Amino acid sequence: MATYPTTLMLLGSGELGKEIVIAAKRLGCKVIACDRYANAPAMQIADKAEVFDMTNSAELKKAILHHQPDLVIPEIEALAVEALAELESQGITIIPTARATAVTMNRDQIRNLAANTLGVQTARFAYASNAAELQNAAIPLGWPVIVKPVMSSSGKGQSLVKTPEGLPEAWNKAIKGSRGKSKQVIVEEFIDFDFEITLLTIRQKNGDTIFCKPIGHQQVQGDYQCSWQPAKIDLKQLKKAQEMARHITNNLGGRGLFGVEFFIRGEEVIFSELSPRPHDTGLVTIMSQNLNEFELHLRAILGIPIPEITTVQASASRVILATHNYSSVAYEGIEKALSEANTKVLIFGKPNAKPGRRMGVALAQGENIEEAQNKADKAAAAIQIKENNLSTN
Repeated sequence: MATYPTTLMLLGSGELGKEIVIAAKRLGCKVIACDRYANAPAMQIADKAEVFDMTNSAELKKAILHHQPDLVIPEIEALAVEALAELESQGITIIPTARATAVTMNRDQIRNLAANTLGVQTARFAYASNAAELQNAAIPLGWPVIVKPVMSSSGKGQSLVKTPEGLPEAWNKAIKGSRGKSKQVIVEEFIDFDFEITLLTIRQKNGDTIFCKPIGHQQVQGDYQCSWQPAKIDLKQLKKAQEMARHITNNLGGRGLFGVEFFIRGEEVIFSELSPRPHDTGLVTIMSQNLNEFELHLRAILGIPIPEITTVQASASRVILATHNYSSVAYEGIEKALSEANTKVLIFGKPNAKPGRRMGVALAQGENIEEAQNKADKAAAAIQIKENNLSTN
């Protein structure tokens, strides 16, 4: 029988981390939120906060050993994974595992695992360590191609390249958008998919792997813009996606929720990406399910039963993006955004803004997906992000 409070250390304190803290606090846990900058969203509600460079092995080990958490929960990719592996060997529990965190941090490792080791269908791909290699790697794939950093987040550094002339610019963008120390890029064939989905896959501590209903989503330059649940997908395709997701996550091991992305093209189900943690497209589950993805993640981690996952009603999300640089932010239009029934707005609480930064999300339910999308779009459009000129004295 588990006892609480259980102490969790969260590595990364963005908007998804904030929701993890909310779910954890509701279960009586204590949370230490870590990030590279102060007053990150999750820090605002955690019990304690630590600010340090999480890609620095010595600093990461120092923080974990000082607090001695029961569980360490990575929420971002840019981490000193070698430090996590060392600590795991000493008895520190990393969620889902140190290896899963390392493999999914870099696109080359997860792609090699899926395509080469496990035989899962992916887009054709190659790697390049300089602009000349990129040219040679791209040509056999046909045009257009997608060029991405091996390690990045939220689509940073990603380009759609239609001709060879665009490769030098794509190389520079990928290297500039890369996180961590890698100077390698991945180039892959462009998949002209019908739609793409996220399949939230839950490996339980004391039970079978289970799945949420598929989430449809739209991305621009690899960055999530909107999502909806349930996505319409043929039962045969859904079973194939579940089989592939189970195959990959079984290899990675551990427990918790994984966000597994797929392209659907005709009858094909093509593996795209995987995150060993709650997924940004899964924010819609705050509106759509009896247990949202963050609650499911915590239940799986802590060994709490998940008797049933139900989709309450067709639901959709739309991100709220900043369009200007602001050192401090204020919001207008929340009253208008929330004027319709079954609509929510989440303001993430990020301390400053820059163009394209995700500052919040609008969520809505509807009688069908189209109605839910229209309501979420309308609510997001009503929110205006301004410079906060109010005195703090």
